[in-house]
Amino acid sequence: MPFRNLLIILTILLPSLTRAANIATISPNHHDLLVGSQIFHPWGFNYDRDYKFRLLEEYWHTEWPTVVADFQEMKALGANTVRIHLQLHEFLDTPDHPNQKNLAKLHDLLQLATDTGLKLDLTGLCCFRKELTPPWYTNADEPERWRIQSNFWRAIATTCKGSPAVLFYDLINEPLVPTGKCNDFLVGHLADFYYCQYITLDQKSRPRDQIAAQWIHTMKSAIRQVDPDHLISVGILPNSTTLAPGQSGFLPATVSRELDLLCVHLYPHKPGKEQDDDLATLHSFAAAGKPVIIEETFPLNSGTEGMRQFLHRAHPDSTGVLGFYWGQTIQDLNAHPSIPNAIIADWLTLFSKGWPS
Repeated sequence: MPFRNLLIILTILLPSLTRAANIATISPNHHDLLVGSQIFHPWGFNYDRDYKFRLLEEYWHTEWPTVVADFQEMKALGANTVRIHLQLHEFLDTPDHPNQKNLAKLHDLLQLATDTGLKLDLTGLCCFRKELTPPWYTNADEPERWRIQSNFWRAIATTCKGSPAVLFYDLINEPLVPTGKCNDFLVGHLADFYYCQYITLDQKSRPRDQIAAQWIHTMKSAIRQVDPDHLISVGILPNSTTLAPGQSGFLPATVSRELDLLCVHLYPHKPGKEQDDDLATLHSFAAAGKPVIIEETFPLNSGTEGMRQFLHRAHPDSTGVLGFYWGQTIQDLNAHPSIPNAIIADWLTLFSKGWPS
């Protein structure tokens, strides 16, 4: 082969090979994530809102410098990963038509993450503001709802395919399968937002964990139509270790078969029996044989010292931890003294000490 032709081929192939080398995979021991040949411990933040309780899509068009500054601040605190919560109504104008303006802004976010040296946990299908959820989604039956959700993920994955900025896709935040029937898809109301969703309103005598697995398979298939590479997970509540009534229905042992890794949301208690129970919950997720990330945590119940102990004790069963950052640095928080600001500042100070070893 003439040397000139070889150069042309290499020019075409090298960029795609470089991107592929930076897309996360699972380690041979099924405990860790790899980026290239290096173990990657996700250590970062949920960037779900700002301190004014605004969701990202509500200000990223008009205040992009704020987003850039926040990413730089998270990086300066020692983060390598940021979890983004994508609102369904911001990315679908109708059940079948994606919002191109916000998909373009998502592309900008991928570039910002790359430039800042951060990976993204992209969590989708969020309906945090119930009043903005479209009727065509709220009133959809199960097949139509799953079709709409598939369209959402197909649009997101088309935008993100090949991007080394994406660490993994999180299909939905804190999903639930009802025992019997329920009346409303959106639950989990806290402050201004609804954080949880039922994936169906009617169990119809089906095994709840099988409904969860079928739903994951449907979303995964939509993503894989356009993106064969990025890892896929789900943000699961800790009340998922059995199929008893009141538990989420997303049984780790069942749903892990459709997922590349597991994400659990754990807010630990102070050291003692309750924290031992928190760690037992974490261990039950790890027993499914996939990497486990503590995707949401905060010293709400534990205090800072209790959180420090929890993170060290959780290390054998987890490969990453994501707390919260709401757009204020430690200096900002200390400049406006209050009990909530002091708790957040203490958390950020603990976080800045790095991944527990």
